[in-house]
Amino acid sequence: MDECDTAPSKLVSEGDFVVLKRQDVFKAVQVQRRKKIIFEKQWIYLDNVIGKHYGTTFEICNGGNLQTKRTEVTTTEMKEAGSDNRNIVDDGKSQKLTRDDIEALKEKGIKGEAIVQQLIENSATFRDKTEFAQEKYIKKKKKKYEAVITILKPSTRILAMMYYAREPGKICQLRYDTLAQMLTLGNIHAGSKVIVMETCAGLVLGAVMERLGGLGSVIQMYPGGGPVRAATDSFGFPKSFYKGLYEFPLNKVESLLTGTYSCRTSFSELNPTLENDESGETQDLNRDNGEDSNSATESESVMDTNAQQQQEGVEGSCEGALSKEKAQKMEKKQLALERKRKQDEKRRKESEAAALLQDKNADGLIVASRFHPTPLLLSLLEFVAPSRPFVVYCQYQEPLLECYTKLREKGGVVNLKLSETWLRNYQVLPNRSHPKLVMSGGGGYVLHGTTVAAERAKPNTSTIEKSEEPATKKMKVEEEES
Repeated sequence: MDECDTAPSKLVSEGDFVVLKRQDVFKAVQVQRRKKIIFEKQWIYLDNVIGKHYGTTFEICNGGNLQTKRTEVTTTEMKEAGSDNRNIVDDGKSQKLTRDDIEALKEKGIKGEAIVQQLIENSATFRDKTEFAQEKYIKKKKKKYEAVITILKPSTRILAMMYYAREPGKICQLRYDTLAQMLTLGNIHAGSKVIVMETCAGLVLGAVMERLGGLGSVIQMYPGGGPVRAATDSFGFPKSFYKGLYEFPLNKVESLLTGTYSCRTSFSELNPTLENDESGETQDLNRDNGEDSNSATESESVMDTNAQQQQEGVEGSCEGALSKEKAQKMEKKQLALERKRKQDEKRRKESEAAALLQDKNADGLIVASRFHPTPLLLSLLEFVAPSRPFVVYCQYQEPLLECYTKLREKGGVVNLKLSETWLRNYQVLPNRSHPKLVMSGGGGYVLHGTTVAAERAKPNTSTIEKSEEPATKKMKVEEEES
C-alpha cells in the first residue's frame, strides 16, 4: 500500500507545481494543458510533461512543444588542441558560418547539438585552442543554441535559489544558506508548534511546513488584511499539510496579551464595512420581496380591470422585467452567502490560532520581515515556552544590535548570538579547482537564542539576618569600651 501511495508522487500530474530549469535559471509554474508559458524568452507548452518523472530533461521543438531528450553516449576521442592561446586573435573572422547560415540550419530542423558541431567544424581557431579553452567554447555555444529544460520537484533549496536569483527584494535578500541556518537554529522538526512572522512572500513559511512534513502546527503572524503565500503555494503541498496551518493578525497581539481580545471585535475592526454591507443587502432583499408582493397584487387588480388584449402585452413585459430582477437578486444573494461563508471561515481560523497562542507553549519562533525586529520579538516571545529556541533574520546589522541590547536588558533569554552568514562557491574541475570570482556580497544577519523562565527571586531571610549581625556586634563592642 505504501508503494502504491508514494509512486504517483514521482510523476507529474495536471495541476501540480513544478520548477523549470535551464542552465542556472529557475522558474516555478503550474502544469496546465494548452497554457502558454514564457521561459527565457520562449513560448512553451507543458502538455507532454504530464505523466513523466521528475528530473526528466526535455527539448523545445517547433511550436513550443516539449520532447523527451534522448541520452546519447559520448565517446572519449583524442582531440587536437594547442599548447597555449597566445597566437589566437579575436577579430571575429575565425567563424565561417554567418547568422543567416545558422538561421537556415534552424529552419531545416537541425537541433542544438548539430548546430554546435557545425560551429566547431567551421571555426578556424578551434584546434589551436587549449583543451580547457575548447571545453569552455563548447559549453558557451551549448548554452546559446541548445534549448533544453529539466522538470524539477519544488523544494526549499530550489525555490530559495530561484527567488534569490530572480527577485531577491521580495524575500528581503534572504539567501538559501541563511534560510538553512535559520531552520537548523530554530530546531524545526515534525510534531513541533512553531510561530512564524515573515514578509518573504511565504518562502520561510513553506520551508517550515516542509520540515514539519504535515505533523505539527504553524501559526503565521501577518500584517495588513491577510497573509501572503505566493512562495508557499509554489511548494505544491497536499491539503493535509494545510490542516496544521493557522493565521493570526499582528495588530491583535497586544490585545491577546492583555486579555481583551475578542474574535468578533477583531474581525469587525479588520473589515468594518463587511457587516454593514451584509445587513444592507438583507434589508434590500426584504424590501425587494415586499415590493414584489405589492407589485403582484397591483398587477392582479390591473389584469381584472383591463381588457384581455392589453393583458397579454403587460404580462410579457412584466415577466421579462421580473425575470431580470430575480436573476440580479439571486446573484446578490449568492455573493452575500459566499462572503458570509468566507467571513465565518476566517473568524474560525483566527479563533483557533488565538486559542493556540493563549497556551503560551510554542516550541519555536522565527522572525524574518522588513519591519523592525525589536517590538516584534519582544511581544511574540511571550507565546514561546521556556527552553525553546528563537531566530530573527534581518538584512541589516543595526536593527539586530538594538534587539540584542533590549533582550539583554529585559532578560528571559540566554545564549544570545549575532552572526553573519558567508558563502562562496567553488569550481571543482580536474586541474582547475578554485574559488569562483563572482560571489554574493552578503546573506544578511541572524540573531538567535534560547528562552528561559523569568521568575522573580524571593528574598532570603537568612542572608538578611547575617548581614545585620555585624552591625549589632559592633554596637556591643562600642558599649563595652565605653
